[in-house]
Amino acid sequence: MSFDVAALREHFPSLRSGIAHFDGPGGTQSPRQVGTAMAAALTGPLSNRGRGVASEVNADSAVDAFRQAFADLLGVPAHGVVYGRSATQLTYDFSRAIAKQWRAGDEIVVSRLDHDANVRPWVQAAQAANASVRWIDIDPDTAEIDLATVESAITSRTRVVAVTAASNLLGTKPPVRAIADAVHAVGALVYVDGVHYTAHQFVDVPALGADLFVCSPYKFLGPHCAVLGASPDLLETLRPDKILPSTDLVPERFELGTLPYEIMAGATAAVDFLAGIAPGDATGRRARLRASLHAVDEHELRLRRALEAGLAALAPDVVVHSRAADRTPTLLLTLPGRKTWDAYEFLGRRNVLAPAGFFYAYEPFRRLDLDDQHGLRLGLAPYNDETDVARALDGLAAFLESSPDPTSGTFGQTY
Repeated sequence: MSFDVAALREHFPSLRSGIAHFDGPGGTQSPRQVGTAMAAALTGPLSNRGRGVASEVNADSAVDAFRQAFADLLGVPAHGVVYGRSATQLTYDFSRAIAKQWRAGDEIVVSRLDHDANVRPWVQAAQAANASVRWIDIDPDTAEIDLATVESAITSRTRVVAVTAASNLLGTKPPVRAIADAVHAVGALVYVDGVHYTAHQFVDVPALGADLFVCSPYKFLGPHCAVLGASPDLLETLRPDKILPSTDLVPERFELGTLPYEIMAGATAAVDFLAGIAPGDATGRRARLRASLHAVDEHELRLRRALEAGLAALAPDVVVHSRAADRTPTLLLTLPGRKTWDAYEFLGRRNVLAPAGFFYAYEPFRRLDLDDQHGLRLGLAPYNDETDVARALDGLAAFLESSPDPTSGTFGQTY
């Protein structure tokens, strides 16, 4: 099933700016429906949660709707949905709650494919608990997980394996289910960073084998926040630090302080918008999400292939490091002899936003051992079209034909 991308773009007021956005892996644009939902919730009436007056009911209903929306998106029970400010915050919180059960000699496994938000919290928690850290490596030539290191990293002393479902730097989608099966065979937990994956794939947390799965709605058309999905039974076994008067019920025990109801309403609207991208005969929001995200995947794959064909025509002046057989529509480039930061600025002057950086994917970027201290990332989103691709390719060709600026430097960092 396909969808009309021109009609889709009409829902995004920000696209009237004329910017061709390839910054989706760092955060997408939002449709009008998300902003409307947030404004409606915030202007209320709205107060703290309750079931008395309308303002209390509105707050309570916003939380319930949020949990059900993300239950439908992720394939987990509604009471297994935890709200968070960011994926980084959730991972820090859960790593510390889980680490309370660790002992000296336990082992924690992390991956050199991951964003640092799914590496450093676990490494630091392991250090605090006197546990050991083992690593899953990647092959820099293929940008894929080195499966031999998966087998050697997991032992009878493994307590948690943290791995991404898709790399925000390279787009690589590792074999999460196979990794999860090996982890579960030794009785350990699997914590999956699904931030990049959820923006491009229909998610089924149980099918992936993830015990805990985190994602960020602002990567798929929503507001800035994060969501963790898990089995409520698993959540019952975890005891986070919290203030005494707050509820001990799951999932509320993990949500510290008063919730931002307007952001939750916007995130719910984003899920509803995703479910309506490819109208069809499917009934139920989860079924509609499956159909819509399948259509998005097909659309983004077509654009990715067009982008790759254009980049191949610019070789050897462009090197594409996203080479995994199974990957998202996200491409990391370097430009031999030129600085990718200069290319980012050049494209920006043409209203093409293709950021340069290492995008907080510290371990994989270091593992690639590139000559440039940044890489140029081209990431597609559902609202990208053929014109965007043509503008990016034309801009890169023009940059490569331009004379290098001997005074240029490399500054800053983008997410």
